[in-house]
Amino acid sequence: MARILIIEDEADIQQILDYNLREKGHKVFVAGRGEEGLRIAREKKPDLVLLDLMLPDIPGTEICKTLKTDPLTKNAQVVMLTAKGEEIDRVVGFELGADDYVVKPFSVRELLLRIQAILRRSSSEQEVAATIQFGHLRIDRGAHRVWTGEAELELTALEFKLLVTLYDRRNRVQTRAALLSDVWGIDADITTRTVDTHVKRLREKLGVCGDYIETVRGVGYRFADNPEEATG
Repeated sequence: MARILIIEDEADIQQILDYNLREKGHKVFVAGRGEEGLRIAREKKPDLVLLDLMLPDIPGTEICKTLKTDPLTKNAQVVMLTAKGEEIDRVVGFELGADDYVVKPFSVRELLLRIQAILRRSSSEQEVAATIQFGHLRIDRGAHRVWTGEAELELTALEFKLLVTLYDRRNRVQTRAALLSDVWGIDADITTRTVDTHVKRLREKLGVCGDYIETVRGVGYRFADNPEEATG
């Protein structure tokens, strides 16, 4: 499931996209104007933005440029929706950082497939990133090294694997059973205190970054979606 923001002023297109994306399991936000869309983007930090170029208040090109330069939204994938089909329009869109360009009228099925491909590609790129920077936390996958601020931490191989596994699945709850299977390599129908003990120790070593690992009572653990919203 992804968070998708639709910035589109045509009500019928809003409704069609909203319905179909929710049917696919995505969380959808809708804005009819550019200013509203930028506000929602900064608040909700969507994974992908469907952006109409012809909006009543701000040109879609300006919105795309803002999304791609704002630290809060720069990682969002942007798909431009427009009635314009000239090559120059596509070139301008891509130069501003758009990830795809769809000309109206479009096939909803084709658009959904494009969205799926973009999200898959984005997820793969994030997972293979050699160095992770998340708030005060920095992880070097290849070297198996972790820092909080300028201080390097001493993690065991198991603690490092637990940290990276939680990070890669950030904002998704991981049950203790799933972590036992994927981190420890144990397939069990029941959970043990092993996960809790290691998470507690990992949090202590992470210090100020320990709150990035959130407890979901009765279920398991979740890595925060972004540093600012970490609650501990």
